[in-house]
Amino acid sequence: MKEILQELERRREIARLGGGQVRIDAQHARGKLTARERIDIFLDEGSFEEFDMFVEHRSTDFGMDKSKIAGDGVVTGWGTVNGRTVFIFAKDFTVFGGSLSEAHAEKITKVQDMALKNRAPIIGIYDAGGARIQEGVAALGGYAEVFQRNVLASGVIPQISVIMGPCAGGDVYSPAMTDFIFMVRDTSYMFVTGPDVVKTVTNETVTSEQLGGASVHTTKSSIADAAYDNDVDTLLQVRRLVDFLPQSNTAAVPEIECYQSVTEPDNSLDTLIPANANKPYDIKELILKVADEGDFFEIQESFAKNIVCGFGRIEGATVGFVANQPMVLAGVLDSDASRKAARFVRFCDCFNIPIVTFVDVPGFLPGTAQEYGGLIKHGAKLLFAYAEATVPKLTVITRKAFGGAYDVMASKHLRGDLNYAWPTAQIAVMGAKGAVEIIFRKDIADPGKIAAHTKMYEDRFLSPFVAAERGYIDEVIMPRSTRRRLAQGLRMLRNKDLTNPWKKHDNIPL
Repeated sequence: MKEILQELERRREIARLGGGQVRIDAQHARGKLTARERIDIFLDEGSFEEFDMFVEHRSTDFGMDKSKIAGDGVVTGWGTVNGRTVFIFAKDFTVFGGSLSEAHAEKITKVQDMALKNRAPIIGIYDAGGARIQEGVAALGGYAEVFQRNVLASGVIPQISVIMGPCAGGDVYSPAMTDFIFMVRDTSYMFVTGPDVVKTVTNETVTSEQLGGASVHTTKSSIADAAYDNDVDTLLQVRRLVDFLPQSNTAAVPEIECYQSVTEPDNSLDTLIPANANKPYDIKELILKVADEGDFFEIQESFAKNIVCGFGRIEGATVGFVANQPMVLAGVLDSDASRKAARFVRFCDCFNIPIVTFVDVPGFLPGTAQEYGGLIKHGAKLLFAYAEATVPKLTVITRKAFGGAYDVMASKHLRGDLNYAWPTAQIAVMGAKGAVEIIFRKDIADPGKIAAHTKMYEDRFLSPFVAAERGYIDEVIMPRSTRRRLAQGLRMLRNKDLTNPWKKHDNIPL
């Protein structure tokens, strides 16, 4: 018996070394951790339970039968994050460059199936060179099996992808279908075709970083939700995100103890809005003062900065925040902002996370670039997402809510549950100057008359009380009481029950 146990331990030690110490050292020299080191950092200490440690590929072509390594380039299993179950797989770059084989794919699909059956989040850590060329179509079939499970799990369990090295070819499509993607600056990149193929086909000379680095995908393509400086920081931030998320679409939103009062007024909010209606202010200041302990996890912070999305807590329970940002483009809605917010709203609705919306929007961004780029359909995505959502929706209009953008931003007409306005709110078809120049076109030459008309328009329409008179605003509230009002509203809405008509699925304007 002793020899058998020793043999098991010997095999385990070999499997834990992956591609061997030389390749592990090379991984460290690049500033990267190994797959097992990443899992150890991400999961609670001692909680990892591994599956399929001894799986090997079955390929015999190109001499592959003489080159087999236990684990076959991916480490899979489950563990806990702050005591809550998660499933995980991490590609091992030290074994065949982390390339995907048929057996490698079977390990991933096994853990995907277990995550779905047990209704727990799944985290994928990517550091790999794509499909294993020696296996041909068998590897491609493995990819498709993984993709199918991504689709089936979408909206049922949270799926998070962490790109910590190369992620190319077929490997990119699985992360693309997950809920969140995080990258590591300078050491990770994603692209469908690499620099060499790009050079051959289009004659463009480009580096891996320029083609698909973290800076590209967090600021231009919107593929990645955030990027961090190193492996450790990235994994700790993903742990932080997991704490905000429910286990599945049938699990309750996570709650932690809340030590911050929700009844104490924050008088500083009474002076947040500048006296000059055209002067910007930082909407994140409002979010941080409303959220428990100022704890806010922003999503896609570096992309479409004219809208802010992310997770926080109120009275210990997770909420999703969506807010126009007057500091960038005056907070207008454009194609990028609409897509960014729509995806976030739909995620919150999938997992029963209440949505708090702060509105200060002068309208949609005009111009040929926006119209040619499909602003109509992109703006409709956000409209669709809010209208479809059945979770509690609480809206606070802080200043401007003009035109169709007023409707889109979780208005009462899109089944908003509680719609509040600060006394500084201006709700109208457009700003006073533009409206007056249209309505009183004949008086444009007379500045005195235009000024009088503008004052009349502001008094009559640029006020929250016109909307309140019609019931479009439930209450005009003091800014200092915003946190208390939202906390009370969320408590009241805990048992909200709203369902949409049965359908196979919707047809959102993609």
